[in-house]
Amino acid sequence: MKILSLLQKNARLSYREIAKELGVAVGTVYNRIKRLEESGIIKGYAPIIDYEKLGFGLTALIGVKARGKKIIEIERKIAESGRAMMVYDITGEFDIFVIAKFKDRADMNRFVKWLLSLDGVEKTNTSVVMQVVKEEPRLSLED
Repeated sequence: MKILSLLQKNARLSYREIAKELGVAVGTVYNRIKRLEESGIIKGYAPIIDYEKLGFGLTALIGVKARGKKIIEIERKIAESGRAMMVYDITGEFDIFVIAKFKDRADMNRFVKWLLSLDGVEKTNTSVVMQVVKEEPRLSLED
């Protein structure tokens, strides 16, 4: 957990830096990280990007109601979309929940219209984020 916590703060830390921070051998850090990668706990390494600075200033939360037999197929298609950041299979009024980022309303409109065109999609409900209070892709492992 300590290694994961350090990597979450800075994935560019070297094995040597992690070993020094934790007071263990470099080989120990290497072996533990390798095990975390092989077991799928660490899926990859990616920078945390400010999408708004890249022109994706519109975030939408989209509930999707779909016919039962089509849900998995629809989820896969949505997940392949470049705008969908998160796709969840959920309980409740909607079957699928999507968090997506867009450049503007027209970009969002195209996406929602595309969603509605998918075979098996019955309806969508889109909420636009007015202000981001917290947007953190990392879960604290120290609490």
